[in-house]
Amino acid sequence: MNLFCVGLSHHTANVETRERFAGRGESEYILRNSGCAEALLLTTCNRVEVYAASEKRVSTDDIVRCLSREDKDGSAVIDRRYSAPAFYRYENEKCVQHLFRVASGLDSMVVGESEIFGQTKKAYESARASGAAGPNLNRLFQRAFRVAKQVRTHTDITRGLVSVGSVAVDLAQRIFGNLNNCKVLVVGAGEMSERTARALISRGVTDLRVSNRSMDRAQELTRLIAGRAIPFDEWPQQCSEIDILITSTSSESPLLRPENLGPMLRDRLDRPLFIIDIAVPRDVDPRVNEIEGVYLYDIDSLQSVAEQSLALRRQQVAAAEAIIVQHVADFGAKISLGPSWEASAEHPSIGESPLRASEL
Repeated sequence: MNLFCVGLSHHTANVETRERFAGRGESEYILRNSGCAEALLLTTCNRVEVYAASEKRVSTDDIVRCLSREDKDGSAVIDRRYSAPAFYRYENEKCVQHLFRVASGLDSMVVGESEIFGQTKKAYESARASGAAGPNLNRLFQRAFRVAKQVRTHTDITRGLVSVGSVAVDLAQRIFGNLNNCKVLVVGAGEMSERTARALISRGVTDLRVSNRSMDRAQELTRLIAGRAIPFDEWPQQCSEIDILITSTSSESPLLRPENLGPMLRDRLDRPLFIIDIAVPRDVDPRVNEIEGVYLYDIDSLQSVAEQSLALRRQQVAAAEAIIVQHVADFGAKISLGPSWEASAEHPSIGESPLRASEL
């Protein structure tokens, strides 16, 4: 039985490409249609990856085909030729090493961030509950969680800006300086939105509003941060008075477009509106950036801010990598993954991309 990973991430694909595949596959569908014995899909704002086990080789093109299947409304599949170069593939030992780095936050845009650990656990629990993850992926992911906990316990990798939300708030602070007098609206009330809201409060924001499809969840979050809940059908009107809009929902189509934003800006009296969209797929239509006085930043815009904070933690990255090397060797010694365990990743075939090293 061979383990492999096929995916794309912020290292190899921009947000426009990533959102084409985000939310489009389920582990069960991939398992049934690709020939894998076991399969697990991990989807976050910065990556879409399939981890699988198979006796016979399953091509990268087969996995990409499953990820780009037709929507429920029957619309056309994604043009795989356009996106194929962004996909990478890791086999056996390289697959194990890659997952350990992902779960530990070393492969994240914000190195050391902890959201990826919870996202990986949810993906694993979903695949296990459906039966898509069997004994091979069970052992692999259980070890990955153990490695991630050890990395966080024995290194200072989590120091500094260690979440997408905290980096987004840092960007806002660079734009406005003091945030005390800024009116901020956060759309979405999930884990990432909560972290973002807490980071805003810690930077001095006193007028913080939260809107979510579930009003109960919005009210629950605002009670924690002393904010104000806004009904979901009313949040666009808030754009006439707020200074900063941060969006992080699971919507599959843009919530904010020039057509519904434009009328809200007529009474702003030349006050700029800064929008930070950290959702994938994106919550805000890119054309919004063409509106005078509107400044839109998406998840990829946070890359340079994240890289600056990484400089403070490079020594901790090295310590974390050493822990991972030890676990990869131990994991390989305890299970049989076929004759290619010690081999490097395979040469890519037509339509497959070569392995891409981490861009740390």
